[in-house]
Amino acid sequence: MKTALVIGGGFAGCSAAHLLSSSGAWDVTLVEAAPFLGGGCRTLRYGGHPYTFGPRHFLTQNEAVYEYLNRHCPLRRCNEHVFLTYVEQDEQFYNYPVHIDDVERMPERAQINGELKQARALQGAIEAKNFEEFWIASIGRTLYDKFINGYSKKMWMVDDNRSIDDFNWSPKGVTLKEGPRAAWDTAISAYPIAANGYDDYFDIATAETRVRLKTRIEAYDLPAKTVVIDGEKSSYDVIVNTLAPDVVMNNAHGELPFIGRDFYKFVLPIAHAFPENVYFLYYAGDEPFTRLVEYKQFTRQNYDQDSTIIGMEIPSRNGRYYPVPLKCEYARAQKYFDDMPDGVFSIGRAGSYEYRVDVDDCIAQAMDIAETLAN
Repeated sequence: MKTALVIGGGFAGCSAAHLLSSSGAWDVTLVEAAPFLGGGCRTLRYGGHPYTFGPRHFLTQNEAVYEYLNRHCPLRRCNEHVFLTYVEQDEQFYNYPVHIDDVERMPERAQINGELKQARALQGAIEAKNFEEFWIASIGRTLYDKFINGYSKKMWMVDDNRSIDDFNWSPKGVTLKEGPRAAWDTAISAYPIAANGYDDYFDIATAETRVRLKTRIEAYDLPAKTVVIDGEKSSYDVIVNTLAPDVVMNNAHGELPFIGRDFYKFVLPIAHAFPENVYFLYYAGDEPFTRLVEYKQFTRQNYDQDSTIIGMEIPSRNGRYYPVPLKCEYARAQKYFDDMPDGVFSIGRAGSYEYRVDVDDCIAQAMDIAETLAN
């Protein structure tokens, strides 16, 4: 039997371990630095309420990925979910992505409609050279300043959005919505039915895997597919990495930048804080936080309880969660990928160095590896 090492026990790592070990052809070892599997998708509890480190609902347009996860972790469909953004200068909450129907509620509606008409005529977003140009060319200066300018500076911890030169990951895939109000009209939106969220899946996925928690790899030799743990060398036929590629390749091309998060949770003495079907509230102004989450809205756990739990996210240098969307850093990451030897795979948001990679993509990437190795 061939041997495989999976580095990291988040969704990408657990999915890879599951798909390889269940094939019967691989003896799989998974190494995770934390004392638990699941990473940010692990369900925690505070005040009797379940929560995760940031919202972790499941979104996909890949039916095969949905069927796979639903088979091992029964899901509740929740396509009723809508997003709202608070625009302080208007003292209003508006739909997000920006919706054409909300323009008539805005003080500068005549100016906005003129800018939208010009944007549609010029189609300037196609020629945009940076994030700011892209958004102004798509929706005009006024809507950009209301919804995008301040939020993106917070999100990426930059002083000028013109420094961001990749913008193909525009929020929710659109710049201006004109149809149904659901934020993901064509995607499957879901969350686990179980009170402990995805946790049972992580146990199922690693049932046939040798799991080493609270374990750090001390040295990497990817060309030899060898690592050092507790002073001992171990070699494998295949390595599946879910950490940032600079970590496992000894910073050979320099450190890749990420944005982290400070996360705060608090309980309120009311049954519900947000409107029905609103799980997240985004804040586009000078507030230090980018998003508030009411967990019971989408977990549907403790839904009738007379208290509710809120999570607050503040961008920081704490952690490596979001790859910075700069073309020069994508090029640096590509150098790492080009240097990876055969039999070494790098997946997940950090491992792919792709901001847009989410839970469904992690599973799809693991499926691709399993298929590649089966052929």
